Amino acid sequence: QVQLVESGGGLVQPGESLRLSCAASGRTFSSHDMGWFRQAPGKERELVVIIRWTGSSTNWADSVKGRFAASRDNGKKTEYLQMNSLQPEDTAVYYCAAAITYDSGRYCAAYWGQGTQVTVSS
Repeated sequence: QVQLVESGGGLVQPGESLRLSCAASGRTFSSHDMGWFRQAPGKERELVVIIRWTGSSTNWADSVKGRFAASRDNGKKTEYLQMNSLQPEDTAVYYCAAAITYDSGRYCAAYWGQGTQVTVSS
């Protein structure tokens, strides 16, 4: 079992930055692929990035490439999402996820955090 708790969301202006954190509990954290999803109002939840157990990040959403960075610290059982040059279209609830798989054309996860709101508005 893995429990996930996000933090770091908030309200920022366009062009500003935020860093999300996700603290995990459970013994198998380091063996799982981790990642971040987001869900904007009226839209389906979408994958933002997968962070492999090695620390490498893959499967970036095209809309955030070059602006966001992801990392994890297996010793601290924490993963991070650094979001730079935020735009209003980045407004969403951001979810930390663990044990991500790909099935029937979509990414899913076995474990989810509760979500943290990110709002980008002037």
